Amino acid sequence: MKTRKLVLVLAAAGTAGIGGYALYQLGVEHATQAQHSAAGSVAPMRGAAQKAGDVDPITGKTVLYWHDPMVPGQKFDRPGKSPFMDMPLTPVYAGDGGDENTVAISARVQQNLGVRTAEAREGTLAQTIEAGGAIAYNERDVALVQARSGGFVERLFVRAPLDAVRRGQPLAELYVPDWVSAQEEYLSARRITARSGAESLAALVDGARQRMRLAGMSEEQIRAVEADGKVRPSFTITSPIDGVVGELTAREGMTVMAGAPLFRLNGLSTVWINAEVPEGAASQLRPGMAAEARTPALPGVVFTGRVGAILPEVNPVTRTIKARIEVANPGAQLVPGMFATVTLSPATRASVVLVPSEAVIQTGRRSVVIVADGKGGFSPVDVDVGIDSGGQTEIRKGLRAGQQVVVSGQFLIDSEANLKAATARMNQAPPAAPSGAREPGKAGVKP
Repeated sequence: MKTRKLVLVLAAAGTAGIGGYALYQLGVEHATQAQHSAAGSVAPMRGAAQKAGDVDPITGKTVLYWHDPMVPGQKFDRPGKSPFMDMPLTPVYAGDGGDENTVAISARVQQNLGVRTAEAREGTLAQTIEAGGAIAYNERDVALVQARSGGFVERLFVRAPLDAVRRGQPLAELYVPDWVSAQEEYLSARRITARSGAESLAALVDGARQRMRLAGMSEEQIRAVEADGKVRPSFTITSPIDGVVGELTAREGMTVMAGAPLFRLNGLSTVWINAEVPEGAASQLRPGMAAEARTPALPGVVFTGRVGAILPEVNPVTRTIKARIEVANPGAQLVPGMFATVTLSPATRASVVLVPSEAVIQTGRRSVVIVADGKGGFSPVDVDVGIDSGGQTEIRKGLRAGQQVVVSGQFLIDSEANLKAATARMNQAPPAAPSGAREPGKAGVKP
């Protein structure tokens, strides 16, 4: 009887144990299915961000890269399992300070640092080129007075260089023996023709007139001899232009040969301004470019002209190129040797991205601006700068219109970004991966 009761008790206990184990097993399977169900609902959402630069649909942020928090210097461009620790890689999102060049600064600190920003905008840069120069004679307005025949200088009316002369003003009086004999021959031929009345002798008069021309007499001088009917042993040389005597080689009593230069006259109706333009602005120079000139000797007076020529030579000392500008000189106010300030106006340029010049940091090897994302993040950006004028600098590459750039306090931000980047680079030497460690599936390592 006792044996029967013991068997029943053991049977009941066994049945209870089997039922309890069954209930346990059922709970485990239910939890596993729920977990798989939850994972299945999340996995498709996570699966959208499979490479760097994609937007994570759960957080709505852009994934910069994946990394192991224990080895932050090593970056991966795809998710997976860490080769260093038995754990999945963690994504780093844009705006979370993951970019080693981005510096996050609170609004209060920005106010304390005096950080100011300005918007990069599109516009045209009306650049003007300022250059110094000197007044010089217009070498195209020069008259050279020569002795047309050999003779003697009997009298000088202009005795010193730089004396002002006017058109038609007497310069010198010459005695030319060859002209005397030519005149006597002409007058004799004309008297003979007049007495005889023979038209056949007209050729004799024409031949004598031609000999006067060959002797160097001008038509005006020949007409004077014909009108007076007298020999003129001396002839007065007059100035052909208004200007000054640039060079004087004649002296009273000296003998001159045919073709010898006596006077070199420079006109002053127009003058040249030789402007020394910096070598960096040479590419903007064009012949015909409008120019304005001012000189301290004539305050308030503006002389206008155009670039006549760009001389193909660079001064090795000043590193400037010479632009020759021709300007009118009413009243001969501009005197060669005067200093002048020239303003050149290049043609209007196409629309470009412009930023305040104070926003550009020149390091010597590159140009940098600090870009603000509007959420407290600042990052340095390398840019390719162009011309600079009126407090604005042209940005050829690296920025787009509408971005905010820092114009005050950018040096502190740039220093902080450089320090952060240097610290990150020091952490980029990871320990050797343990043997047998599995790399992330299709994960590419970025240096």
